[in-house]
Amino acid sequence: MNNHEIDYEIYGEEMQYVEIELDSQEAVVAEAGSFMMMDTDIKMDTIFGDGSNQDKGVLGKIFSAGKRVLTGESLFMTAFLNVGQGKKSVSFASPYPGKIVPIDLSEKGGKFICQKDAFLCAAKGVRVGIEFSKRLGRGLFGGEGFIMQKLEGDGMAFVHAGGTLAKKELAAGEVLKVDTGCIVGFSQHVDYDIEFVGGIKNTIFGGEGLFFATLRGPGTVYIQSLPFSRLAGRVWAAAPKGGGKDKGEGSILGGLGDLLDGDNRF
Repeated sequence: MNNHEIDYEIYGEEMQYVEIELDSQEAVVAEAGSFMMMDTDIKMDTIFGDGSNQDKGVLGKIFSAGKRVLTGESLFMTAFLNVGQGKKSVSFASPYPGKIVPIDLSEKGGKFICQKDAFLCAAKGVRVGIEFSKRLGRGLFGGEGFIMQKLEGDGMAFVHAGGTLAKKELAAGEVLKVDTGCIVGFSQHVDYDIEFVGGIKNTIFGGEGLFFATLRGPGTVYIQSLPFSRLAGRVWAAAPKGGGKDKGEGSILGGLGDLLDGDNRF
């Protein structure tokens, strides 16, 4: 076991958080902004990169951290170390409604590929890197570009899925077609490509985009029902534009209803 061995428990339904129990000198690393709460004797420290290659010198650290920039993440992560004697807990929360997915990398062949914003936290020692697409179509039209995140090691990692989670076990040669934004992640032996929807009506009037992802087994695939991009798009579409009033959320009273709903700004 090269990674720290941690125990955990996931709480909640729609807005989940994961509580990780650390023995003395055990640590967990997390993305900035995911921290929720921690016990005393937990020491928080900002580290360069993911902390998995602290013995590789300055250039190794810079290269590891620099790869994270390509996935849109910060150069730095936060490490939480139990410096006390007994068991202590630290908790991390999901960024929007959905499910936290525990990934045991030792059961995934030491590698798991996920979308860029899915990673939440992991046992210290897990390497958080980048996975380049070798296919032009996937890179140009896959929604995630040429780059996805890869998690490597033999410890526990936690990723976040928006909405409801679907877990699919694909047999060898079995194909699953998915909206490109709905992919959370998949095991390393799953073949991922992009396919044109096809058809003039589908292309012009379908409203589902021009491409979908094809995932070919064998392997495990995790699918989310509510990608953050879809959620953000709906919020943006419903937001008042140009300083105008909102649409009253269907109230038959219209503007008069706004005066009665208890949430007004004058």
